[in-house]
Amino acid sequence: MNVLLSTAFVLTWSSGFIGAKLGAGDADAVTVLMWRFLPLAAVLALVAATVARSSWRGLTARDLARQALVGALSQSGYLLTVYYAIQLGVSSGTTALIDGTQPLVAGALAGPLLGQYVSRTQWVGLALGLTGVAIVTTGDAAAGSGVPWWAYLVPFAGMLSLVAATFLDRRTRTEVAPFAALTAHCVTSAVIFTGLALAMGAAAPVAEVSFWTAIGWLVVLSTFGGYGLYWLILRRGGVTRVNTLMFLMAPVTALWGAAMFGEPFGAQTAVGLAVALAAVVVVHRGTARGGAAGAGAAAEGGHAAAEGGRAEVEGGRAEVAVVTPASEGAEATEPTEPTEAYEGTEASDRPARRVRSGR
Repeated sequence: MNVLLSTAFVLTWSSGFIGAKLGAGDADAVTVLMWRFLPLAAVLALVAATVARSSWRGLTARDLARQALVGALSQSGYLLTVYYAIQLGVSSGTTALIDGTQPLVAGALAGPLLGQYVSRTQWVGLALGLTGVAIVTTGDAAAGSGVPWWAYLVPFAGMLSLVAATFLDRRTRTEVAPFAALTAHCVTSAVIFTGLALAMGAAAPVAEVSFWTAIGWLVVLSTFGGYGLYWLILRRGGVTRVNTLMFLMAPVTALWGAAMFGEPFGAQTAVGLAVALAAVVVVHRGTARGGAAGAGAAAEGGHAAAEGGRAEVEGGRAEVAVVTPASEGAEATEPTEPTEAYEGTEASDRPARRVRSGR
């Protein structure tokens, strides 16, 4: 996986926790989320209806409904819980730490739901990442911030929502253009958050520079940067690799929080960061080895299939070779051409296809 792409993803995704705290000081969570998505959805919908109309070609109503559900889970459900947790007093770093358990859940479900093999090395890396998350979380919980214990379950629910969206998208057979998917997700979130804000009487924006600074921060860095890169890396590297990078969100967010809000960043947090970095290296190495082994097995399987195809062709020719009269009163000493031949078996692992010879 490209290092620069991974670095950009970690930085921009973790910026969402900081942006949530920036906005939480001026308005309710649903207010921030409404004004984060409402103007963005309007712009994306306008672009989709004009210059990007080709990105919607071939999509059915069912495809759009599935993308709307993915957006409701990955944006609306996930972000609402994150913002609400921070509004309850959970620090941005702790919220990111709780979300850091996502790779273990995704890794455990990748096999039965997607048929993706998770190697022993990758499991070791995932466990190592959980250790790093636990190190930092323990230190934060010991600080005694006065936050009710159930508040820590709120971002955990958001993590499960994102995992569900990830697997729902991976099981989609229709290839959806990234711009079309982003537009569908943002429009869905705009509708949901606007409805919630109106129902709660919290739709009016706050006339503060800091509020609109937080909105701009969230749109540019979090939505286009973090959220867009999440789905891009997911398609390129798979569930295990993209979710392994989520281990880095907690310590990186802790660095953001320390720099911008003066949140404590001690030796225990530094150790957790080092362990999380080690986890990413281990899982990526396990992915590379698994990919090489899989490629070798695929090559062997393709060679065997090609040999089987050749044998099937030869058997077909022998089966249809018969002795027929070459002329009246005489016997042919050579077999005629077969009435059926096979195409496309030489370098393909698909079954041979029969075509009529025209005789």
